Amino acid sequence: NLTIIAVAYGEKWVFSAAVTPLMLTSFGLMVLSSLVGAWNDIAFNGWGYFWMSFNCFASATFVIHMRKVIKEVNFKDFDTVYFNNLLTLPLYMVLSIIQENWTGFFAYYSDKANADELNSFVQGMLVSGIAAFAISYCSPWCLRTTSSTTYSMIGALNKLPIALFAMLWFPDPITAGGVLAVLLGFAAGLVYTHAKNVQKRDQPQGTQVLPQPISMERLDGSSRPNVK
Repeated sequence: NLTIIAVAYGEKWVFSAAVTPLMLTSFGLMVLSSLVGAWNDIAFNGWGYFWMSFNCFASATFVIHMRKVIKEVNFKDFDTVYFNNLLTLPLYMVLSIIQENWTGFFAYYSDKANADELNSFVQGMLVSGIAAFAISYCSPWCLRTTSSTTYSMIGALNKLPIALFAMLWFPDPITAGGVLAVLLGFAAGLVYTHAKNVQKRDQPQGTQVLPQPISMERLDGSSRPNVK
């Protein structure tokens, strides 16, 4: 969730976007929600915090750079999905070949006794692929129509329903800290939504430029065929 703050100030630097006090309040509530939820698991590890900081920097840089490319190149949403997946596919293939046990995979599923499990595996991969494409398509659409900060805020907020359902469906004990963390997260989302509404209301709309009216003489003249 610290990435949200980095993205907000990155947008301020790259796109001259405003960071209002209400937005900072929502970011603080979101970070506080993470601290409260993970209070019992907090431990200091130098390498852990280094990689966490690097992850925040890389994620913020990627989101801001992708929005900048979308605006400059005028990419459509499908173009962004296509090139993102095309660039990452070789890396995933190389890592999969190095790390995965493909020999054991084919040996296991070539056995007729595992045919039913293979069908379930293929169906699960198909559903997962469709869902991954939907997520990949919605991400550039959200970046193009809103902002990198809003996109990052949504990414943080979508974890709250998962935490809430985990409390209801799984036998893990429900603690006061967990409930408070979820409430703080939802409060952060409400404050951010209010901050964006206030920012949109106070932002000048500018002057609307309408096209020149078309007279009937011009319309009749343009509709007549040129006869030589």
